Amino acid sequence: MTDTRTSDTSRSPEYRLAQVAVGGLRQELFDDAFAYRPLPRLDTGGGGLRFVPRRIRPYTGYFPHAVVAGLALIVLTIGLERVDGAQGPASALYVLASPVIVLMTLIRPVLAFWASLASVPFLGVLSGFADGWPWAANVFAAHVVVLAVTAARTRPRTAGWMWVVTAGYALLAEMLLGVGRSSNTLPLLFTSALALLAVTVVQVRREARREVTAERTVTAEERSKRTVLEERTTIARELHDVVAHHMSVVAIQAEAAPYRVENPPPELEQAFRTIRENAVAALTELRRILGVVRAEDYEAPDAPQPTLADLDALVENVRSAGLGVEKTVTGAVRELPQGVELSAYRIVQEALSNVLRHAPGAVAKVEVSHVLGGLGLRIVNGPPRGTVKPSPGAGHGITGMRERVTMLGGEMTAEPTADGGYEVTAFVPVSREEAPE
Repeated sequence: MTDTRTSDTSRSPEYRLAQVAVGGLRQELFDDAFAYRPLPRLDTGGGGLRFVPRRIRPYTGYFPHAVVAGLALIVLTIGLERVDGAQGPASALYVLASPVIVLMTLIRPVLAFWASLASVPFLGVLSGFADGWPWAANVFAAHVVVLAVTAARTRPRTAGWMWVVTAGYALLAEMLLGVGRSSNTLPLLFTSALALLAVTVVQVRREARREVTAERTVTAEERSKRTVLEERTTIARELHDVVAHHMSVVAIQAEAAPYRVENPPPELEQAFRTIRENAVAALTELRRILGVVRAEDYEAPDAPQPTLADLDALVENVRSAGLGVEKTVTGAVRELPQGVELSAYRIVQEALSNVLRHAPGAVAKVEVSHVLGGLGLRIVNGPPRGTVKPSPGAGHGITGMRERVTMLGGEMTAEPTADGGYEVTAFVPVSREEAPE
């Protein structure tokens, strides 16, 4: 039998656990030792800072920096008391080294930890071991501050590793160099453990609060999406039950009507054929829209969208319904972006539909102007003529046209004319960068 175990899988769980632990130590305290990480400013728009007066609120973002600077000043004061007026390079080094290391936590926190640890024996020698071994008074205070600030700027695991490294370093120093001297390692380890514990608790609570806020935000978004989807489904169902049913009835009746009359004239057959084609086209478009409304991930079929090139067919269709339409195109005809072409077609379509409903018997004019800066549209009709009464409307067609033009950054006007008709004008800007090549 062949042994398929690799060196990693054949090792004990204790070994793998130790390997992970050592890898975490290397990542936390060695790989990022020289990383430049300036302390960021506080967010002045949240928390208790909202109640700070506006004049000084911009400066409150530097509050953490001021706290670290204040702690460095305290360490400096402790060092000045210990030298007791002594002067010279050694005294200056003893006094200034620890505050500088504390200030280093503002830009390179992990490096400040190693610098604080490395300075312990040298500053202890300079102090003459008057405050105990191996931690002089200012070194004691500086190291606790460095541990707390570095832990606050990193992760809880880093805090644990720093405390373990500090304990191992102190134990090694006492075994090799501290024989016969009084040790203050236990007070340091106890004090630093309390400081690190407090910082870790604050970090864990802050992270938990952040996760709860994120979960609540996601839940609220999902609830909102579900509500919108339910409303869209309700609208789609009502549209299908009402509009689709009636359009199907219109298509069936238009197809069967010529057979109910003996020897119908060709004009009547053509009229019913046009009615049926329009009803079927409306049903197809309605089903496509209902599919989009019902589901967010619906993929519409790759059906070609109408463009300005289809205006002739639209005009002929409207003419067959009894509306006199004149179409005029001015300017150099060129290909426009798909959104502009589709919106222009829909605007003309809606305007002519409004003429059919609200001004039966009127004559309409459609003008399409290709100008240098974009596309101009003008649809104007005269007053209604004949005995057919205009159909009432809610104004949704004008609103939809205006929304299309606004979405493309254009302008639109819709107002009655002096002779009792109606005029719709629109201009859609098209830059050279947007025009397809």
